[in-house]
Amino acid sequence: MGTIVISGTAVLVLFGFGNHIWWLAAVVVLFLYVQYGRDSSSSTSSSSSASSTGGSSSGSSPSSYRAYRDRRDKQARWERRYQRERPLESRRQARQKSK
Repeated sequence: MGTIVISGTAVLVLFGFGNHIWWLAAVVVLFLYVQYGRDSSSSTSSSSSASSTGGSSSGSSPSSYRAYRDRRDKQARWERRYQRERPLESRRQARQKSK
């Protein structure tokens, strides 16, 4: 997204040499991007990583690993439930995998 905004701003600046209104449009685009585009995505990621890591500034690795662990545990629970509720199907799948 940032690349699109920067390239669009560069095009508006180039057009601005002929008409100064384009420079104003470039400034507006940059302002809107800084105010709403970049700020909203960085504040949500920083708040989620700060809340999940206990406020430490160790980056996004612990939160992404925690999300991975949660997904892995949920998948394992679903697989155990499937095997418990449908024992014949799970045996059939195990036999097909071994062939």
